[in-house]
Amino acid sequence: MEQILYKSEAYQIVGACMEVYNHLGYGFLEVVYKDAMEIEFLQKDMPYVREEEHSIEYKGYILKHHFYADYTLYNCIIVEVKSNKEGITDDAIAQTLNYLKASEIRIGLIINFGKTSLEYKRLIF
Repeated sequence: MEQILYKSEAYQIVGACMEVYNHLGYGFLEVVYKDAMEIEFLQKDMPYVREEEHSIEYKGYILKHHFYADYTLYNCIIVEVKSNKEGITDDAIAQTLNYLKASEIRIGLIINFGKTSLEYKRLIF
């Protein structure tokens, strides 16, 4: 039987996001949800880094510009926060996959607070 990578950690992250969604609902800017998520992560004693800087390597060179993951939790999951009424888009998926590739982190979660129910997508690189 195949095991799901970081299953319990991803479950805890989604649970914290559900708590945020249950209190705030949908329609706020992303930064509002990020602030509330930070409170949840602290209260639940979940190890995280907000807006962690990651460098991008190109043909052996480190590029001048970096990317910033909304959250990195447990040193093994990148979380990208969206507030998009159209839902989780192909662009958001591509962005998160690129972040996973550049950071060498294998698991990503896209959390969308922009619809009438919380959406999330788990990505594996």
